[in-house]
Amino acid sequence: MKNLVRFFLVIAVSSALILIAISSLNSSQGYSGGNTLTVYNWGDYIDPALIKKFEKETGIKVIYETFDSNEAMMTKIQQGGTTYDVAVPSEYTIDKMRHENLLIPLDYTKLPNLKNIDKRFMDLPFDPDNQYSVPYFWGTVGIVYNPSKLNGKKITSWNDLWAPDLKNEILLIDGAREVMGMGLNSLGYSLNDTNKEHLLEAKNKLDTLTPNVKAIVGDEIKMLMANEEASIGLVWSGDASEIMSENEHLDYVVPKEGSNLWFDNMVIPKTAKNIDGAQKFINFMLDPKVAAQNTEYVGYSTPNKAALKFLPKDVVNDKRFYPSPELTKKLEVYENLGKKNLAYYNELFLQFKMHRK
Repeated sequence: MKNLVRFFLVIAVSSALILIAISSLNSSQGYSGGNTLTVYNWGDYIDPALIKKFEKETGIKVIYETFDSNEAMMTKIQQGGTTYDVAVPSEYTIDKMRHENLLIPLDYTKLPNLKNIDKRFMDLPFDPDNQYSVPYFWGTVGIVYNPSKLNGKKITSWNDLWAPDLKNEILLIDGAREVMGMGLNSLGYSLNDTNKEHLLEAKNKLDTLTPNVKAIVGDEIKMLMANEEASIGLVWSGDASEIMSENEHLDYVVPKEGSNLWFDNMVIPKTAKNIDGAQKFINFMLDPKVAAQNTEYVGYSTPNKAALKFLPKDVVNDKRFYPSPELTKKLEVYENLGKKNLAYYNELFLQFKMHRK
């Protein structure tokens, strides 16, 4: 009997020691339940070295997950099945999320680095007083093109894309707001137009662009343009920067009629379990040197005014990616159009894609 008791005692002690060892290991790596932070962001949208730096400085383990559209991100948070402590939605989605009570208000006392953000990018209509969001990156939608394949011709207008000599030379990103917006802008209409006659007019004009459109694609547009598979691409400015770093023959322009001025902001979703850790992460990303390092890695424009002095002068002086206030006045932020209007945009965009076949 004593031997049996001794046997179970050894087993119990061994099990306890194993549990302590695992707990210690997890704690040292930041895996303990209260010491993790789940960040939900776009793919390839942060310097991985900064995640390690944050983990080392705070002892908080970062679980990093990615999404490929605002809609997919918002649906996941609405469902509430996964804990996300920080997310990085775009402006019109932030507007939707705050109206649907999917966001937690920020505690400014824990965000001293917020002072580094350029005031031009604060207090915008999608989040008045920045109650729920902090700017992360900003940029434009425009045209990346290869002058050498266009006999030195410069692109300055959306309407330049309808030139007959551009047959099968244009790649478009697979986005309803971006492509419909191009059609609307080319006619002098707002990116946020909800007049059905104007929208149909824009779609009909896009149909006439079909002979020039080689393909409507996703992220592969970066590789295709860098490899000179097409002469012209409708892209976001950060993608243009990345493409141009791969191929020095390319250039980028925001058309003179105007375009989209977009913002991706950091927010704390209702699903958050580590709100204090989320505030620490946001404040960390607002540090000027951190923001500068992240900007060099990602390639998009930083709203962090204090970070500009840590970036190469040829970057911050590049008007293609840091446009003048005169040009930015012509740019529009996407508004939340509501489900009905957005559905109509998507329907027209689908018809345009089908028209190509």
